[in-house]
Amino acid sequence: MESLGTMVTDRPTMTVVAGRTVGDLPACRLRRVTQYIQDNLHRKLRLGELSAHVHMSPYHFARLFKRSTGTPPHRFVLRRRIDRATTLLTTGELSIGEVARLVGFQTTSHFTTVFRRITGATPSAYRIGRATARLDDRAT
Repeated sequence: MESLGTMVTDRPTMTVVAGRTVGDLPACRLRRVTQYIQDNLHRKLRLGELSAHVHMSPYHFARLFKRSTGTPPHRFVLRRRIDRATTLLTTGELSIGEVARLVGFQTTSHFTTVFRRITGATPSAYRIGRATARLDDRAT
């Protein structure tokens, strides 16, 4: 999974002038909204709420956010949720249902569907795979 820094800096069409991307979401607003997303992954995040956080209309925000990151806001939020879920699953201390709720999913089944679509594995398979990898690392 790619980080925000990779997503932003690898975009070949972006032009940076005085610390700001031209034609894209200004860097300060992008940082503000991505931090807001990270801090609120446990909540339902609507486009209107995200756009209001950076003082823009939902349409304009969505267009510039996608141009800046290469992904629409909703997909970006889902990826950040799954990123956090992979970290929580690796610890093995929480149930899959608890992880799902902590990263903002209403149901475990929806979480599992999205997790599988993004990672290629179910949360259970991911957890088992990571535990096996940790044991292999310790054995060597």
